[in-house]
Amino acid sequence: MPESSTNITVVDNFFRAVERGDVDAVRGIYASDVAIWHNDGAGDQGLENNLVVLGLLGGAIHGMRFDVIRRADIGAGVFQQHVLRGQLPDGEQVGLDAAMYIAVNDRKITRIEEYFDVATVRHLINAAKNATDEEV
Repeated sequence: MPESSTNITVVDNFFRAVERGDVDAVRGIYASDVAIWHNDGAGDQGLENNLVVLGLLGGAIHGMRFDVIRRADIGAGVFQQHVLRGQLPDGEQVGLDAAMYIAVNDRKITRIEEYFDVATVRHLINAAKNATDEEV
């Protein structure tokens, strides 16, 4: 399989796993030393921390999906622009515009650099935490 197709397939599998809330599948797609950077000023996030956040969001955003606007293989990885959509537990519909560079090496995601509106993400995380607190 050409590397371009491989990179796109890896990235597509990643987003499908996130949409399903399948944290174990995401773990299998990530390299063990994956680094995830967000434009929130917090620095790189490691594998375990990222999986916790993805699990939290996956449990709170119903019908989560990524509407891909643009996806391009750029050699060592993939650039993607998308809108994350879904519904929060209170019924609010969400739409988060994001752009990501996803580095792929040997069929594993080794790095993600994600750009998004920080205030919207904080709102999503708070809603997810509140939903989790209510279930306890």
